[in-house]
Amino acid sequence: MTSSLRDKLATYQPAPIATQLIKKTSILLLVGPTGAGKDALKERLLKTGEYRHIVSHTTRSPRMNHGTIERNGVDYHFIDLATAEKMLQEKAFIEAKTYSDNFYGTSVMEIQAAHDKGKIAMADIEVQGVAEYKTLDPGVIAVFLLPPDFKTWQKRLQNRYGDVVDVEDYTRRLQTALEELEQLLNTNYYVAVINKDLETAFHDVQAIVRAQGKQTPDDSAAREVARRLAQDIQKYLDHVATA
Repeated sequence: MTSSLRDKLATYQPAPIATQLIKKTSILLLVGPTGAGKDALKERLLKTGEYRHIVSHTTRSPRMNHGTIERNGVDYHFIDLATAEKMLQEKAFIEAKTYSDNFYGTSVMEIQAAHDKGKIAMADIEVQGVAEYKTLDPGVIAVFLLPPDFKTWQKRLQNRYGDVVDVEDYTRRLQTALEELEQLLNTNYYVAVINKDLETAFHDVQAIVRAQGKQTPDDSAAREVARRLAQDIQKYLDHVATA
């Protein structure tokens, strides 16, 4: 990533019209570690016809996901560094940040499309972006999706990425997941939801969205799962460090 792009990201503020758009649009942000089940939940929510999936922009290359290569315009808008910098200059993003040395951002155009169609804008987003949305509008709904336990989570990761595991990459993913869990446990941005099975998680999220902040759900059990998950990840990372 270029120093010029980093400088623009460090000082980026969306245009005032973007702030107004966020406040006028119903928004659901889905957050959680890789393998928590966000993709499956998104697909289930989209089937209701109430949501529009917000496709983020990124400078990283397409990856294999569940055995197929990610598609431009469907999974992400894949752009180069020059395009990212130009869009930042034009204030084309609601929020933008770096994650694993790649650029990610949500465009004003994507949110506008959801607003114009009367849909709930639904985005799968990194934790860094949630704070930016919450600054623009504290009423934005952010759901942190959790696997029920460490063992189940590992099985899901294996199903997603296969049996061939790059230890360095796997360790990095666990470290990232730990940082995400710490964000959940140390902020009040999120409602935590356990994804033990898809239908239950779907109904839980629908109830949160329909409450629209009028009622604060009791997510204490889910947060306890997050604490145990963080502890198990830390134990694994400590073991790798001393092996």
